[in-house]
Amino acid sequence: MKVVILAGGMGTRLSEETILRPKPMVEIGGKPILWHIMKIYAAHGIKEFIIALGYKGEMIKEYFLNFYAFNKDISVDLGSGETTIHDGKQHEDWKVHLVDTGLHTQTGGRLKQLKKWIGENETFLFTYGDGVSDVDIQATIKFHKSHGKLATVTSVLPPSRFGRLVFDHDHIVDFKEKPHGEEGWINGGFYVLEPKAIDYINGDETVWERDPILQLTRDSQLMGYRHDRFWSCMDTLKEKNYLEELWQSSKAPWKVW
Repeated sequence: MKVVILAGGMGTRLSEETILRPKPMVEIGGKPILWHIMKIYAAHGIKEFIIALGYKGEMIKEYFLNFYAFNKDISVDLGSGETTIHDGKQHEDWKVHLVDTGLHTQTGGRLKQLKKWIGENETFLFTYGDGVSDVDIQATIKFHKSHGKLATVTSVLPPSRFGRLVFDHDHIVDFKEKPHGEEGWINGGFYVLEPKAIDYINGDETVWERDPILQLTRDSQLMGYRHDRFWSCMDTLKEKNYLEELWQSSKAPWKVW
């Protein structure tokens, strides 16, 4: 099973960090948050990733092209030009596809561009490059397979500044974009999707969280897997510092590996 990760946005609300690098490359504990997200999936046996690039995507390409040089000790012989990467404990058996989806493409447009990378009848996973959680990925897949609909979204319970999901049992019957002063289940990402869900996206200008999600909801094709433990995005410097504090205190709930 493949994971699509959106890593192309500009991260304007985290401009202190993202003026020089894309948000997924902002570090927690000395590692890009993108690495943390991939480690979550890999811990559940999902190790093939399709990463949608945009803003400063060349930095993400450079990171993976030099992954072991960045993450292991190296020796460089300046006389001969020979470089030796020394073996260490960390070894990732991941397959990573890095796909440029455009600088200004919206979230839905990025996903639509990646359709050719996904099998015609292949259930796949989909998430954002700025959120971490201790969600049970295999449980979300099992839940998705059990209901037979096109889309499952992991629903979480953080502050009300996010969009709100309204449930009827496990069916999502309404999707309210960032209501003010309300609390409830919200979109936490970590989707499980069927390829036909991509057909709800019109083009590059489509925001996945708007028309496609609303139409899936109207068609009774969106189900919610409720996760009531840890979830956090990294939209602001305050949230970045919060995640860093958790990591440094060895209390990072998303570290499931």
